[in-house]
Amino acid sequence: MKSWSLAAPDISATERLGVALASVLPRPATVALNGPLGAGKTRLVQAIAVGLGIDPAEVTSPTFVLVHEYSGTIPLFHFDAYRVRSDEEFWQLGAEEYLAGDTPAIVVIEWAERITACLPRDRLDISIDVWGPTERRFRFVAHAEAYELALERLCRLLAAPEAR
Repeated sequence: MKSWSLAAPDISATERLGVALASVLPRPATVALNGPLGAGKTRLVQAIAVGLGIDPAEVTSPTFVLVHEYSGTIPLFHFDAYRVRSDEEFWQLGAEEYLAGDTPAIVVIEWAERITACLPRDRLDISIDVWGPTERRFRFVAHAEAYELALERLCRLLAAPEAR
């Protein structure tokens, strides 16, 4: 499965999505998040953190520091490229070390569309569209077989009755 869409009617559905996503992503993984301000990018990262055994209250938007590192069952590296002015600036801030895939971490990059040329070829793109006060539409695009398999597992997992 190369692409998939999911409607999340409320915040709890987004939280279930993030927890499930944490369980199916390959290790290491890169997730490129895109969406307008207020779409819920950081909320999704908080839910991924829960799935990795990280307190979601610790997860905040790294807008002013570029990256936050969290320790869970595996590390979570949370980037925010909103204020990055160029690909060169992104690399100068040390992003290459995180994206090298040398550790079994999950790297999530908010505002990834600002640094598309810097993203690894193998990754999962997630676009979030706002459909209402709490409803969101998530569009997934897998860029490698491992992410295609992750999408298939995610689809099955969220279709299970206990996921609702």
